Amino acid sequence: MSLKIGFIGTGGIASCHLENLAKLEGVQVVSFYDLDAPRAQKAAAAFDGAKAFASMDDMLDGAALDGVYVCVPPLAHGDAELRLMERNIPFLVEKPLGINAEVPADIAEQLKEKKLITSVGYHWRYNESTGHAKRLLADSQPGMALGYWMGGMPMVPWWRVQTGSGGQFVEQTTHIVDLLRCLCGEVREVYAAYALRVMHEKVPGTDVPDVGTVTLKLANGMVATISNTCLLPVGHHVGLDLYTNKGVLEIRSGELREIAPDGVTTFGSTTNPYFMEDEAFIYALRTGDASRILSDYADALRTHEVTIAANESALSGQPVSLT
Repeated sequence: MSLKIGFIGTGGIASCHLENLAKLEGVQVVSFYDLDAPRAQKAAAAFDGAKAFASMDDMLDGAALDGVYVCVPPLAHGDAELRLMERNIPFLVEKPLGINAEVPADIAEQLKEKKLITSVGYHWRYNESTGHAKRLLADSQPGMALGYWMGGMPMVPWWRVQTGSGGQFVEQTTHIVDLLRCLCGEVREVYAAYALRVMHEKVPGTDVPDVGTVTLKLANGMVATISNTCLLPVGHHVGLDLYTNKGVLEIRSGELREIAPDGVTTFGSTTNPYFMEDEAFIYALRTGDASRILSDYADALRTHEVTIAANESALSGQPVSLT
């Protein structure tokens, strides 16, 4: 019997998930909801028997859904997750979890009682190169890390407004923070400095900082610095460099370079991490076994707390501790 899947939000990242789900057997995408009704209708038209709904409640009550993808902008998180929990419907939610600390923390607290299957879209965890880096780190002692998300500004209106996206560190660079947590453990303190240098003059209405650097202290004693910018006219570094007693590990999306005294070894991923993420969620819905899900809501909340603490530090000028 096919699993019935619904979508809340039908933008670009939803299209990626839909393409993957179309390749999985026993999956039927049946329901769509989006504030942009024509976009939801267009998405539904691509799937036989699927329907676009005029309201979220109508969608959630209109079919016996086995799972729902929540693919909404950061400012819109909260309402969908709460309605899904009310109906005990498992969900995969795209990062970030929101633009503040309070709403995701409330959702996570309620999920403790619900025990629903959840997944969060930190797809870097599903790269084979990430798994290989973790194995290499088990045989070495990391001392520090440098992370980067250096590029241009996504040209969607909500992204360039702090109350829409939460800023670059929350919306984009969260992937690097999550990768650091995945490989090296929890963050205990952050100190951040942000500035708005260029983009407010180039793109009217921009108020998100376009440069920033965050220093992090980890529970294991490591120190890390993660920097980002969205003012560049070209793409540049996106990744994480780990410095250990055995050498350097350079992680760039699906590629890992190990720099050691005896030479340089490159390890590349051969699978699509988005597909692996979707396959893990569908497997969990079908079997009840969530072991293949590498980032559930509770774990993703800890990454989100780090990024929000960075925003708070940049505002106050003081370090922020996390417990």
